[in-house]
Amino acid sequence: MQQSLSQCILTAEMRPKYAHLLIVLIIVVHGQNYPPSDVQWVNRYRQGFNFQCYPGEALVSIQSYYDKSEGSDRVWSFECMPTPQEMGEVTECWWDDIQRAGLEWYHTCSNNGIVAGIQSRYFEAVLDREWQFYCCRYSRRCPYGCWLTTDFPEHYEEEGHLVIQNYGYFIRGAGTTFSAFHRDRQWKYVICRMTNFDCDFDNL
Repeated sequence: MQQSLSQCILTAEMRPKYAHLLIVLIIVVHGQNYPPSDVQWVNRYRQGFNFQCYPGEALVSIQSYYDKSEGSDRVWSFECMPTPQEMGEVTECWWDDIQRAGLEWYHTCSNNGIVAGIQSRYFEAVLDREWQFYCCRYSRRCPYGCWLTTDFPEHYEEEGHLVIQNYGYFIRGAGTTFSAFHRDRQWKYVICRMTNFDCDFDNL
């Protein structure tokens, strides 16, 4: 009887401790930053990727999700859309210059190209990525009416999501700032329209 009573007292004393541990566990799990499961991410954290639109398509949506515990890295998702018929067929596509990790940079596709893909490699030493645009040009079409978007994401470490809302507008490149403190980037994308006719080709 005495042993049973001792066990009951011990059990009663341990319940608050277990309850406290359970509450802490729930808070930790709930507070973790998980990317939305309904998005098709092209990479895992700290993993390189190579994404290309189908021939005749251009990039129209870019989404990313940051996690500090995963090497201050992001997972990425992209969507493409067919270009207007008036632009004609793709003349050529190529991988443009590599933009190095740990640096701020601004780059647009050479030869009047538009972005139809992106590849990236993660570098543990700087907790950042290098980037390269896959560019395509259409005959001798030229960009016009270009502008620079606001920052995506609006603040470091937040989710970023750019969607080109207007058909006939294209991403030609981007400028990025890199925070040595956050080990994260903010992106401003270069958005342009393209002529429906051949023009003086300036290799912009």
